[in-house]
Amino acid sequence: MQTTYMKIKETATVISQECLCDGVFSIWMTTNIAKSASCGQFVSVYPQSGGRLLPRPISICEIDSKSGSIRLVYRAVGGGTRELSRLTAGDRVEVLGPNGNGFFAAVSQEIGPDTKALLAGGGIGIPPMLELAKELSCEVSIVAGYKSSDEMFLTDELSGAGKLFVSTDDGSYGTKGTVIDAIRENAITCDIIFACGPHPMLSGIKSYSEEIKVPAYVSMEERMACGIGACLGCTCRSVHTDDHSKVRNKRVCADGPVFDASEVVI
Repeated sequence: MQTTYMKIKETATVISQECLCDGVFSIWMTTNIAKSASCGQFVSVYPQSGGRLLPRPISICEIDSKSGSIRLVYRAVGGGTRELSRLTAGDRVEVLGPNGNGFFAAVSQEIGPDTKALLAGGGIGIPPMLELAKELSCEVSIVAGYKSSDEMFLTDELSGAGKLFVSTDDGSYGTKGTVIDAIRENAITCDIIFACGPHPMLSGIKSYSEEIKVPAYVSMEERMACGIGACLGCTCRSVHTDDHSKVRNKRVCADGPVFDASEVVI
């Protein structure tokens, strides 16, 4: 299901910024986007450098609508995000959002207090799980996958929002292996799955959801250019024909980033 949100383009003010681990940063900023944003959506952050024209899409990690602020947790991997990582309190940055359809816009069934929700995040796909866990009014299990214990972040916040399980590629903390390995090792049961992470992880989640016969909703990670659905640069394969392009594609930035796993090819 696609939902229309009122996008705001404005200059936000940085409240604070900190480095959570090597290359991963957390930034809080005041913006009117907080009034209408929902878990699973993202914002486009515009670089201040004139040499970089395209905005950087970054998932929303937390939303504080009362104070009018949002939190972005991101990895600094290129010039634009490295520039963002150098901002400090009081600095201003241009943003556009909220963009895309979040988790609740994609869900087609009721989530009641007796529902058991499983949230799976891998790497920089972990941050959106925090706001989702806070907004769910049911039993929440969270599985976070990291490369190693040195690269773990947000574990304290996630532990406060649900029952946390961790996997690491090298086995330095929690289950050695993938989030699927951690789910099986800890015998986690669920009625619904939400996931965000790299394609191999999402493919594993889709297969696992089909195996245990529960619905899964996945937030797709794709490179984006415009971030508003105009350029078709971030399409993913769909099992249905897209009304916009008339082919079996979905625009991750506009039709997603969250999809019913059964409706996309991963």
